[in-house]
Formats: sequence, structure tokens, C-alpha cells
Amino acid sequence: MNRAALGRRAARRGRWAESLCVLALVLRGWRIVGRGVKGRRGSGVGEVDIIARRGRLLAFIEVKARPGLDQAAAAVSPAQQRRLVRAAERFLARQPAYAGCDIRFDAMLVAPWRWPVHIPDAWCRL
Repeated sequence: MNRAALGRRAARRGRWAESLCVLALVLRGWRIVGRGVKGRRGSGVGEVDIIARRGRLLAFIEVKARPGLDQAAAAVSPAQQRRLVRAAERFLARQPAYAGCDIRFDAMLVAPWRWPVHIPDAWCRL
């Protein structure tokens, strides 16, 4: 399989994992505010996989799909965490309606044949 085909396959698997996480969040009472929210290309801001709200809490969620949950947890690098924080700051600057919300950074880990694992305040736990 060539490199382009592998990239398309990984992107398809990532979209599937994000959709599964959205379903899990909605079933737990979260309202999805955004998916795949990106900064400007080349800005170093990055992309937020899911932005979800429940009450006054606004969660910026990074989704990681890997063959195992340990591998998924290890895939959230400190550099990626910093990019997600910058993306959250940019989102909040452009969406003043969410200025009064409490902010949290979560991770959702996806492994084959498992329901997604939601890790609240992931930067403190990973």
C-alpha cells in the first residue's frame, strides 16, 4: 500500500474514532459545540478534535485512536498539548459567548472493540 493510501486510511480511522467519541459524549449529556476546529495553516495553532459543553463547562477534547489504550494515552505529546491550548485560546477569542465558561482539556482514547475512554483534565493525568 502506498503512502497516500495509508494516509487516507488513517484519516478515515480518525474520523470514525471522533464520531464514536461524539456519540459517547452526547449519550452522557454533552452538547457538541465544534468538531475539527482548526487554526490558520502554518500558524502553529493546530486543531481541536471536539469541543463539547455541559452546563458552564467547556471541554477541548483530543481524540487518540491506537491499537491499545496505553499507546493512545502516550500519543498525546507535550507539544500537541501546547498546540491544543493555543487553539482553545484562539477559539475563545473568536467566540465571546463562551467567555464565562469553565475550561478543561480532556482526552478520549479509542482502541479496537472498546468503548472510548474519557479522561477529564487529561493534561494533569497523562
